[in-house]
Amino acid sequence: MKQENILQPLSKLILLSLLFLSIFYSPLLAQDADPVKGKSLFNANCAACHQLDKKMTGPALRYVENRLSEDEGLDREWLNAWIRNSAAVIKSGDAYANKIYAEYNGAAMTAFPQFSDEDISNILAYTAQDKAVPVAVTATAGTAPSTTEGGLSKDVILGALAILFALLALGLFLVNKTLRRFAVANEVKIQEAVKRPSLWKAFLKNQFLLLVTAVFFLLSSAYFVYGYFMQVGIDQGYEPIQPIHYSHKIHAGDNGIDCKYCHSSARVSKHSGIPSLNVCMNCHKSIYEVAPSTATEEYSKEFYDGEIQKLYDAVGWNDAEQKYTGKTKPVKWVRIHNLPDFAYFNHSQHVSVAGLECQTCHGPVEEMEVMYQYSPLTMGWCINCHRETNVKVNDNGYYEKIHEALSKKYGVDKLTAAQMGGLECGKCHY
Repeated sequence: MKQENILQPLSKLILLSLLFLSIFYSPLLAQDADPVKGKSLFNANCAACHQLDKKMTGPALRYVENRLSEDEGLDREWLNAWIRNSAAVIKSGDAYANKIYAEYNGAAMTAFPQFSDEDISNILAYTAQDKAVPVAVTATAGTAPSTTEGGLSKDVILGALAILFALLALGLFLVNKTLRRFAVANEVKIQEAVKRPSLWKAFLKNQFLLLVTAVFFLLSSAYFVYGYFMQVGIDQGYEPIQPIHYSHKIHAGDNGIDCKYCHSSARVSKHSGIPSLNVCMNCHKSIYEVAPSTATEEYSKEFYDGEIQKLYDAVGWNDAEQKYTGKTKPVKWVRIHNLPDFAYFNHSQHVSVAGLECQTCHGPVEEMEVMYQYSPLTMGWCINCHRETNVKVNDNGYYEKIHEALSKKYGVDKLTAAQMGGLECGKCHY
């Protein structure tokens, strides 16, 4: 009986200890999850609406499990149910679920029924990681002295060469001075340079050379004057500074965004159009900063982030509250490509019908940090393109009959734009 009386309190003590460990050390047990896999799942499924340290479409998620446990008394089981089907948790009348739903203006969270318990554990392990502290950089770019392969500074080498040349010049001066002194001492006569007749005077006396020179300068002047006037109105290379810095290199190059996503009217209209800032906000509601790897020596991360803030100011977007304020500012973009009023050009005819790529006229825009006019856009440049470019007639009903007739006329299988009337004045001038 005594032994049983001793064992009963002991067993209760063990059970209480196990319960204590399960409650207070459950976060440590959760660390068995893989935060690396969690990061991959987070970026693929959650990053469109959530960041770890910033409120976006949804709340910031760093330490979310600990915060919900300490502030709201919600456990992992609640989190699993919320992630897999938030709408069902809201409909159940859960107080916190309805509170967070109302706080974010009724924005419904995407359901993830495909997530296993292990997937959710991995994601929560990723959100439980401490924020990385940026490492202080002791030497900034461009401050380190340039060195050769041997480790010597280039400035030291250039300085040594300068001293060497100075000593050589001084030596030559002293040698010349010494030789002259010896010549005077030995009564050696130094022959002075013989003065020759002036070449300019000889030239002025020759009338034939004067005539040839005059004709040459007249023709050269006419050539350069003609070339100057032929460049009037040609803005090739024009690269204005825009009110908001927009990098085609990042958007069209690094991120691979199709030109026609922003310039959608190029497919159906005469003009390509300037995209509305709302098109920018389709992405930049969530993208409030650039990746550190995007920064260059000329354009820092802080510069790019500042340009995104200019966009927010223009559209009246409050990034902290994740809503529009209604206070907008017009952006006065500077036009780059501009044809004369008497020249007709239709983007849809070239983009949709002819199937030309934007780079044909605008150059490698995916490599341009600052957009500039790549082509001259002159009449001769357009005519050469019409003479060399074959018309896309395959699967194009508009060209079937005319292609058949002109193919017989010219005896060719393919037709250029010029052969189809692309050189007629009325095609471009009206």
